[in-house]
Amino acid sequence: MSDLMTQNNPYNILVTGSTGFIGKKLLAKLSDSGFKVVAMSRSKFPDTQNVRYVKADAFDMNSLETATKGIEIAFYLLHSMEGSKKEWAKFADREKIQAENFLQAATKSGVKRIVYLGGLVNDGLKLSRHMQSRHDVGKILASGSIPVTELRASVIVGAEGGSYAMLRYLVERLPLMVCPKWVKSKTQPIAVDDVVDYLFGVMKNPESSGKILEVGGPEVMTYEQLMRLYSAILNRNLTVIQIPFLTPRLSSYWIDLVTPVKASLARPLVDSLVHDSIVTDQSINQMVHVDLKNMTQAIKIAREESKAFKPIIKSGEEKTSYKINQKILLISLCAMAFIGTTYYWLDDRSDVWEISWIIGSIIWYTAILFAISFVKKKARLGYLIGGLLSWVTMAFWLFDNFYVVFDISLVASQPSFDITIRNFIGVAIAGLAIFSSHNVFHKVRVYQARGQSVSESAVSEVPDGARPVYNTNFS
Repeated sequence: MSDLMTQNNPYNILVTGSTGFIGKKLLAKLSDSGFKVVAMSRSKFPDTQNVRYVKADAFDMNSLETATKGIEIAFYLLHSMEGSKKEWAKFADREKIQAENFLQAATKSGVKRIVYLGGLVNDGLKLSRHMQSRHDVGKILASGSIPVTELRASVIVGAEGGSYAMLRYLVERLPLMVCPKWVKSKTQPIAVDDVVDYLFGVMKNPESSGKILEVGGPEVMTYEQLMRLYSAILNRNLTVIQIPFLTPRLSSYWIDLVTPVKASLARPLVDSLVHDSIVTDQSINQMVHVDLKNMTQAIKIAREESKAFKPIIKSGEEKTSYKINQKILLISLCAMAFIGTTYYWLDDRSDVWEISWIIGSIIWYTAILFAISFVKKKARLGYLIGGLLSWVTMAFWLFDNFYVVFDISLVASQPSFDITIRNFIGVAIAGLAIFSSHNVFHKVRVYQARGQSVSESAVSEVPDGARPVYNTNFS
């Protein structure tokens, strides 16, 4: 049944969001299968075998009408979840406008079918803004005269996917996981290649026209079980502590600091995990046969694809690279830790042996070790802690030298000349740590955005062969 459709006219298939996570793989699948396809993106790329690129924006009707001219089947893969906090607050409005514009242009151009990839959540629940927008887009596309096939998928696992990036970096960077209650929600994760096979299959089978179909992998599991599975693949232990007060907003900020996924994208992704998302309608299996991969296979494939990510190099305008700033920060933190030890073998003041000093020293060294650990893992949390710790340390050493100007000791009894020099050296090193931590904290976002527009949508404009969105391999 899945082989009913053949391409009578060349370039009558359109893939929107063609440079995004799903779009790139679908484009490759169609091209490798011999279909001649039009690929729509916000940037113009050189044509390749079986693929003709067209530059168009879903907010520009003229470009949309040009892109849909002569098209019979259109894949709608546009999202608008990324951007600044202000932009994120309006993502549902943007997605609505995009869908309305596309439907109008497609109708005018005589498009015969639309295939749309939406989100899966059980009916009868109060939907998150993200999932409600996904469903609303489907309704808008189906409100016209063009038959629409809507596929609804749960968590999609693939090297460049936001949900997978959250899973990967949380597990790889956190041996102890403090999680909200949504990690107990049930989901039916599916490999990205299987989603592409379903999209390809419904296109070839006209029986799917006008239907809403649910797709999922062969296993039902909670997000916690998914994290434990990933941890087991790494042959690592994972401790999970669930606390009730971590809201989706707080969770998104935590994800922003630990993983490369920005809070503006993490928030709707987390929102979509709050409720169960399990396939309840298996009717797609009567139309399209896909040999589904289990999650162990899907994760291993995604890990292998991640190895091909190319290092991100500094641009010509940058004076220092991300990697240099990271090394400076690590060296500065280690130097600060060494200077801190001199309170107990160079400093002759008895104050440093008081219980308050010892407790403070333990907390300070714990914070330094914590910062170094996350800096080595290239997590923004490490840069944030390292920067704050450096500010506090610099202020402490300046207060210890307060007597130099005001003839008054604030931190402890007046230090000796050697300790005074040590404090000033420490201040200089702490200043260097502050400078480098500020650089890497902001530079990591610049690097993540390189190759795409900062305001780009979730199906971001990444040229073929450029680094994927969630790479943290900086040079």
